[in-house]
Amino acid sequence: MTLPPFPMTGSCRCGATEIEAAMPPLLTAACHCRGCQKMSASAFSLTAMFPSEAFRVVQGTPVAGGAKGEDLAHYCCPECLTWMFTRISGVEAFVNVRPTMFADTSWFTPFIETWTAAKHPFAFVDAEHSFEHFPSMEEFGGLLEAYAAKG
Repeated sequence: MTLPPFPMTGSCRCGATEIEAAMPPLLTAACHCRGCQKMSASAFSLTAMFPSEAFRVVQGTPVAGGAKGEDLAHYCCPECLTWMFTRISGVEAFVNVRPTMFADTSWFTPFIETWTAAKHPFAFVDAEHSFEHFPSMEEFGGLLEAYAAKG
């Protein structure tokens, strides 16, 4: 895995909201759940889990959109409504960022794919690990270690 130099910068579609990641992601993934299919208007969504302290909004004030609730919040540009990142309640360690927001996306490859139970038959993701649903907490720790080892 070859990562671009940090910090990495990116923006929403219209450019009104800009983001920055100061260090590598903890894990990368493709999610096939119905919620992600609907949020992305596609067969799956992509995510890069960045350490919370390494992620910041540089410009703009994202608004909660999509799923809004006690469990998670999806954040979007208030101007173009691009889905940019997700914060999960009670999980302060990382932020799920849509990797397609970054100016350089050449580094991104999903390490895992989740919710393959809802996967469309035509969708193919070349991930090293696949899960019918979301990996268990026991599996998740090992995946973080395996991804870091690829470094």
